[in-house]
Amino acid sequence: MIYLDYAANHPSEEAVLQRFCEAERALIGNANSSHPAGEASREEMERITASIASLMGAENAEVIYTSGATESNNMAIKGIARARRHLGRHIISTPLEHASVSASLTYLQEQGYEIDLLDIGRDGRVDLEHLKDLLREDTVLLAVTAVDSELGTIQPLEGIKEILKSFPNCALHVDATQAIGRVPVAFSGLDTLSLAPHKFGGLNGSGLLLKKRGLVLEPLLHGGVSTSLYRGGTPTVSLAASVETALRLAIENREDHVQKVTELSNELKNALSAYPKVRINSPSDAVPHILNLSVDGVKGTRFQSALADHGVCVSVKSACSSDGTPSRAVFAVSRDRRNALSSWRISLSYRTTEEEAREFLQIFDTCYYELTDRK
Repeated sequence: MIYLDYAANHPSEEAVLQRFCEAERALIGNANSSHPAGEASREEMERITASIASLMGAENAEVIYTSGATESNNMAIKGIARARRHLGRHIISTPLEHASVSASLTYLQEQGYEIDLLDIGRDGRVDLEHLKDLLREDTVLLAVTAVDSELGTIQPLEGIKEILKSFPNCALHVDATQAIGRVPVAFSGLDTLSLAPHKFGGLNGSGLLLKKRGLVLEPLLHGGVSTSLYRGGTPTVSLAASVETALRLAIENREDHVQKVTELSNELKNALSAYPKVRINSPSDAVPHILNLSVDGVKGTRFQSALADHGVCVSVKSACSSDGTPSRAVFAVSRDRRNALSSWRISLSYRTTEEEAREFLQIFDTCYYELTDRK
């Protein structure tokens, strides 16, 4: 098997698994309990939270533990919208967002909120001039991904933050799920930020939402004392420990890992571009971990299936998107529905080997000529 779908799920790092198991065995008390076992768990939870806050440039009180980025995105978007409904019901987002963002916006639209989507340029970035045109006094939220999961586009967050300074009623939520370990990420200047450790070597079922101190959210989950007023439930020390370890490793090793992935991505891009019916959809300055392409005349699902028959794992759109529809992200940059239907994604990791890349190219060549007109 050749695994090229790391943007959907990244294998857990050995150190993360070890840390989880150690904490699960050693810290048996409920962190809310007042006895010695509970106190030991609570002290370790506080240490972990302080470490995560330091890694992300946040305060301890700004860290909220969740089950993943889907919950974090739902909590931030719905929570901000509901808490600020007295200020307005206008929300801005992009056509590049993960399904947990777009579905949350659809839910709010059904509740009477007005949703506008930003124009996307041919480089995959949001149009900042269009953002200026859309912003209003009753705009209460802008939700934008830091790095697009299908194209790997890096969004201009600094420019966005600068524009929003003139609109104090508008909170900024950033989905940083694909950004951690790929680009520098800091919480400064944001209102909320979501991430999922299983995208960078952590465990499935764990996640974070960073929430700026003083920002009010309406919680999704009520009841049960936890580490935050905004998310009930017994604190899970072992999962928090795994999040801390995965986050630290991703940040510490980012530069080395990006360099390796860049070299491999360039090799693949150069080889694939030689095929006359291949179109590279990812912009040239996207993160190297994500390479989106189309083969003219062949639906992405069909090419994915052909690769899978040879043991190659790639994605058509993001793993959480619905099947049978064109990629919204690819359509946004290409304005070509046929091309968007033909698109699929390779996503790499520092774990991807040269041997895997060479074997993939051989398999791609076979599939390409089986599925296209050789002429």
